[in-house]
Parts: sequence; C-alpha cells; structure tokens
Amino acid sequence: MKPLVVTESDLQAYADGVLPESRHADIESYLATRRDEAERIQAYREQKLAIKSLYSQVLDEPIPERLHRAAVTPPGFARQAAGPWRLRPASLSRIAAGFVLVFVGAAAGWVGRGSIEPAQLHAQAGDAASSQVAEMTGLARRAAMAHLVYSPEVLHPVEVGSAQKDHLVKWLSKRLGSPLHPPKLDALGYDLMGGRLLPGSHGPVAQFMYQDTSGRRLTLYVSTENTDNKNTGFRFAQEGPVNVFYWIDGKFGYALSAGIDKSKLVAIATAVYEQLEPG
Repeated sequence: MKPLVVTESDLQAYADGVLPESRHADIESYLATRRDEAERIQAYREQKLAIKSLYSQVLDEPIPERLHRAAVTPPGFARQAAGPWRLRPASLSRIAAGFVLVFVGAAAGWVGRGSIEPAQLHAQAGDAASSQVAEMTGLARRAAMAHLVYSPEVLHPVEVGSAQKDHLVKWLSKRLGSPLHPPKLDALGYDLMGGRLLPGSHGPVAQFMYQDTSGRRLTLYVSTENTDNKNTGFRFAQEGPVNVFYWIDGKFGYALSAGIDKSKLVAIATAVYEQLEPG
C-alpha cells in the first residue's frame, strides 16, 4: 500500500475550500494524527471566514454598469471592425489579454476602494475635520485586520516572544522612533505573549499580543501615523467579528482589538490607557 502523501499545497487548498472532495478523506485522515497541523489548518479556516465577514459588504456590492459595458465592448473595437483592414489572430489575442488585465485592475480598484486611506480623499476635498475622523477610522480598520491575520496563528502568533520582552520593547521603540510601554494586563487575566513589527500605510507599526487562560487573544496596535490628530477621546468600532477601542495619546495612536464583548473590552482599554504614558 502506497503511503499517503499530503503536501502543504493540499493543506492550503483544504483550508481554502478548493480541494477536490475526493481528497477530503485523505486530508482528514492525515490531520487526525497530527494535532498541531490540525489546529493550524483550522486556524486558517477560521481566519478566512473572519476576513470574509469583515469585508463581505464590499464584496457583495454590484459592479458598476460602466464596467459591465467595458467588458462587453472594449474601447476602439467598434471602430476597428468598421475599418478596411483586419487584425491578425495573434494581435487580437494580445489585445484581449491586455483588456482582461485592465478590466481586472478596474474591478479590483472598485472592490478595494474601501481600503484606500479615507484621509487622502478628504484631504483632496480640503475637509480637515473629516480627514481626522477618517484617519481614526482607518486606524481601527487596520488594527482589526492585523488582529484577524495574526491572532489565530498556532505556531507563529508573534515575531518575538515575551521571554525576550526587553529586546522586543527596545527593538519596536527604535523602529517607531519613540519609547513604547506595553501595559501589564495580568490582573485582568491576560498575559503578554510577545509582539511583532508591521507595515503601516506611512511607516512601521507595533503589535502586542495577549492571551488569557482559555486561549482567547487580544492585540494592541500602536501607530505613529496619527500624530497630527489631537482628538484623544475613546472611540469604538466593530469590524466584522472584531471589536476595537481606539484613541490617540501623545505621539501614538492605539487600537485594542478582540473578539470579546464590548463592555469587557472597554474595561481592558481603560486599564491600558491608564498605564500608558505619552512618548
């Protein structure tokens, strides 16, 4: 009997729901004897569902009629058809391929327009107040997405663990250009797991991750991208399955994210706020 061969591509296809059904039994048999792998793949499946939930409203929006028309009648084709000459098949193939790229890019732009920094759009309109509100909203959205991506991870939830806390804090403080003070949440049942460096829209961002005894995780997202915003009040946002409390304090913008009840999260956010000192 040939040994069962399962590749990483098979596992990823299974997690994404695109693996042929005929292979499901093989994968499930493989994962049944490998707990760590099973937890990792389950985390990927849950992460996919969470991200889909976060952006489902945008994905379900209808594509504008102008894009449908562009797909059916590419610009210039009608004029070419009426001309005294014909394009060779090879030329038609290249034009068709080029049009597909343009159309896909346009469609991606339509779907992804919600992720474009709202502050940039408002700044162009000259509305400074709306720009600040939009930038704050962007902070919450980016923090929620980072939480969705990294909190389900089984093997690599953080880049540097809490055992190297001093190194972690010095490294992230240096990259963000100002001292960081990750709060202690032990009294609330959450221990620091560690953290990682993330790319922001205009510079580096730090993410600290905490976990309680049940394995529930929360993340603190720290950004220096909102230093011109002087609105220091607490704000709340719900991004799909993630609740976020976010605020500005000194040089930093903070966002605390978790899939827990709003009343519980605000208590933790208050404790975080009380421990933080402006850099």
